[in-house]
Amino acid sequence: MSRAVLCVDFGSTFTKACVVERGSGALLATASVPTTVTTDVMEGFAAVRSAALGGSSSGADDLDVLACSSAGGGLRIAVVGHERLVTSEAGNRVALSAGGKVVHVAAGPLDSAGLTELSGSDPDIVLLAGGTDGGNRSVVLHNAAALAARLRGDIPVVVAGNVDVRDELCAILATPGRLVIPTANVLPAIGVLDAGHARSAIREVFLRHVIGGKGLSRSGDFARMVRAATPDAVLTGVELLADGAGDVTGRGDVLVVDVGGATTDVYSVITPDPETAARHHEVVEVLWRARTVEGDLGMRWNAPGILAAARAEGLVVDPDLDVAASARAADVGLLPVSDVDRRQDAELARLAVTVALRRHGRGGRELRHVTLVVGSGGVLRHATPADVARVLRPATNDFAGGWQVPERARAVVDARYVLAAAGLFAADGDPQTGARLLHHHLGERSTAAGPP
Repeated sequence: MSRAVLCVDFGSTFTKACVVERGSGALLATASVPTTVTTDVMEGFAAVRSAALGGSSSGADDLDVLACSSAGGGLRIAVVGHERLVTSEAGNRVALSAGGKVVHVAAGPLDSAGLTELSGSDPDIVLLAGGTDGGNRSVVLHNAAALAARLRGDIPVVVAGNVDVRDELCAILATPGRLVIPTANVLPAIGVLDAGHARSAIREVFLRHVIGGKGLSRSGDFARMVRAATPDAVLTGVELLADGAGDVTGRGDVLVVDVGGATTDVYSVITPDPETAARHHEVVEVLWRARTVEGDLGMRWNAPGILAAARAEGLVVDPDLDVAASARAADVGLLPVSDVDRRQDAELARLAVTVALRRHGRGGRELRHVTLVVGSGGVLRHATPADVARVLRPATNDFAGGWQVPERARAVVDARYVLAAAGLFAADGDPQTGARLLHHHLGERSTAAGPP
C-alpha cells in the first residue's frame, strides 16, 4: 500500500520539506521554515512538518521521515595527499562528490606548520590519500604518523591511499577513540580515479559520527533520521534524473547549477564518448559524475566575490552592483522587497552562474550533449520567468567562456526541492519513487517559470 514520506532538508538557512507518496512519486505538499540552528534543529523540524501537513498533527507520528542536512556548516573535509596535482587533487574531487565542503588540502609530507593549518580548518573528517597501488609508500606513512600524533582524537580518518600499506596506515592511526575507515585507493593508478568507494566511506562516517556530534539537537531523533549530507543527496538525485529507474527513462546528460547564499554549486552527470574519456587518463581522471563548489560566488555572504570573479573573467559589470553586493554581504538575511532589489539579485545570480559554469566546464567535462539544465536556489525559485531565463541563459549561450556549452538543452527550475528528496528515496532503496518524483516535476512538461 502507498505511504506518504516526509523528505526534509536541514539547510544552513532554511529547513525544507516535501511530502511524497511512496510508489507513485506524487508530491503532496511542500513547506519551508528558518532552520533553528541556534537552538535545536528539531524545533524547525516540528514547524516544517506542521506546515507541510497543513497545521495538523494527525498521523504525524506515523509518517516515515527521510532527511539530509547541511546545517551547522555541513560536512567539512580536509584532504591529505602526496602530490597536489595527483592524489591531493583526486582526493579533493572525491570529497566534493561525497557532499563535503573541502576546507583544507595538503600535499606532500606534513610538517608542524601544515598540521597546525589543517587543525585550524576545523574539519569533521580527514581523507588520507597518497600513492598509487604499489607505488610510493613513504609519504602516506609519514602523514599517517603525523596525523596520529597531532590530529584531535575525535576526528575520524578515511584511509584511501596505497592499498599495499592500508593495514599499516590503519594501525598507525588507530589511537584511542578515533574512528578509522579503510577503503579503496582514490587513485589506484595514474589516470584512474575511483570515487565510489571513498564516497561511500565518507557517507558512512558522516552518518555514524559527524551528524550526531555537531550539537545541532539534544534529541537523538535528528541523527537517526538523517541519511546523507545534502549535496550528496542532491548528486544522487541528479544521477537518478540522468539514469532513470524502473519504468522511468533517464534524461541522459544533465547539468545542475545551485545558486546559494554562500556558494554556487554545479553538478553534472555525463557519459563521455570513448575518445574524450581516453584523453583524460593522463594524470587525474575526470569525474563524469561530479560536483564543484565555488566558495567566492555566494548571493549574500560572498556577493562582492561574484563581482570580482566576473570582472576577472572579462564580463561587463554594472558599477551600481558594487553597492548592492556590499549591502548583501553586510546583511546576509536581506530579502528583496522592491523591483530594483529583485533585478539586482537576478543580475548577481546571472554572473555567478556564468563564472561557476565556466570553472566547472573547463575541467575537461564534455557538456555539449547535455539535454537538461536545472537551476536551483531561492533566487531562481522566486524569480519571474523573464529573470529565470536571463539567469540560466549562460548555460546554453556562453560561447565565449572556454567550455563546451550544451547544444540542445532545455532549462528548468527545481522549484519544489525535489532533487534532494529523490536522492533520499534512492538512498533508502527506492529509486523508482525518486525517479517518478523527478519525472513529474523536472520532466518534459515542467517549465522554468518558478513554483507552480
